[in-house]
Amino acid sequence: MSIFDEDLPQKQGATHIVGSDLTLLSVDELTARINILTGEIERLEQEREKKSAGRKAAESLFSAR
Repeated sequence: MSIFDEDLPQKQGATHIVGSDLTLLSVDELTARINILTGEIERLEQEREKKSAGRKAAESLFSAR
């Protein structure tokens, strides 16, 4: 057993390509993809909220003059 991470086999991350064929996926694989996409949606919504708050702050700063 090696103490170096680069010597360990690399695990491939699950990915999803929008519009790809789903017929060969198992129920567990479909569930995993749903979880991946749900997490990505949450991440996108959080980023949108941050940007929206920053934009509102900038607009209020410039409209106060």
